[in-house]
Amino acid sequence: MKPCKWLIVPVFLMTANLHAQAKTTVVEEIVARVNNDIITREDLAHAQSTLGNEVREDCPSCAPDELRQRLELKQKNLLRDLIDQSLLVQRAKDDGIKVDADVIKRLDAIRVQSKLPDMESLEREVVKSGQDFEEFKTQIQNQLLTQEIIRKEAGSHIIISHDDIAKYYDAHKSDFVRPETVVLREIFVSTDGKPEADIPALRKKAEGLRDRVLKNGDDFGELAKHFSDSTTAAQDGDLGSFERSQLDPKIAEKVFALNRGQMTELIETKTGFEILQVRERFAAGQQPLEKVEPEISNHLYELRMEPALREYLKTLREASYVVIKPGYVDTAAVENQPIEEVSATPEKDDAKKKPGRKLLIFPKKNPGT
Repeated sequence: MKPCKWLIVPVFLMTANLHAQAKTTVVEEIVARVNNDIITREDLAHAQSTLGNEVREDCPSCAPDELRQRLELKQKNLLRDLIDQSLLVQRAKDDGIKVDADVIKRLDAIRVQSKLPDMESLEREVVKSGQDFEEFKTQIQNQLLTQEIIRKEAGSHIIISHDDIAKYYDAHKSDFVRPETVVLREIFVSTDGKPEADIPALRKKAEGLRDRVLKNGDDFGELAKHFSDSTTAAQDGDLGSFERSQLDPKIAEKVFALNRGQMTELIETKTGFEILQVRERFAAGQQPLEKVEPEISNHLYELRMEPALREYLKTLREASYVVIKPGYVDTAAVENQPIEEVSATPEKDDAKKKPGRKLLIFPKKNPGT
């Protein structure tokens, strides 16, 4: 099951933080305090700048009116979502969740997608775009921490029964009349930028992964998650569903000859070795319940995730110190407190690194209040 996408800020939409400078003093206006973390006006502007692309990526087929409505809703909840993510990251760290290895894997997937030869080249490109590389890595880490804590604390409590699925199917039968399609996932071993001497070992690695599924019965999705160099690794290799006409004819010929769970032979491309698995196959016409049961289960899971997550976030807020500056709107807000101007404090890591910086900051909560 996958966490709600609305909460996770896409890595590829992250932009550089901009610092307003006035001679030697930088003033950052704090709009929210979340326990020992802060959210500044700069953070809010940064998040605002990504919303348009985020909405278009979430719904590429939406009409302009629907895109505008989605954008307005995201704008309304922008501060709420930043506070939510801060609370979730804090809780994940408190729970001891570690994602260091996954951060490295995600960085390498970005490197492969960007067709860069090594990690140093990725760092240079990130810096060239105006971002600090350590901050870039922290943003990825926070994404992964957020996903894990959502899965653990909200997703694990959502139970979808067979009766739930059957009722939904009976009420939406016309939705499951379809052309012939296959649902695919992939494992990709990249050779891009690698020396010619490394190619045989990379081929052997790909063949070994295929053999682990074929001979040992290992789960394809788990192998994709941990060993695939594609950005789809984060989704267990899922590529989505395809009609025959949507695929390259040579690929279509291979995958439409397979049954559910079967894999292609190793496919050599210009940038690596790929293995495709048919996760599901649908004949043309009305799809039987057993064919679409996983799809319906995922859909019902997504429908139930948001209210479950909001309820969990409510409990986090009740146990946390969250204060909003007057004039800013948090759609899940607690009571506001006044602010005062003080010298920079170590409430936020990069705030304490630069001398002369000031923060417009909230006072600490008095004991017993």
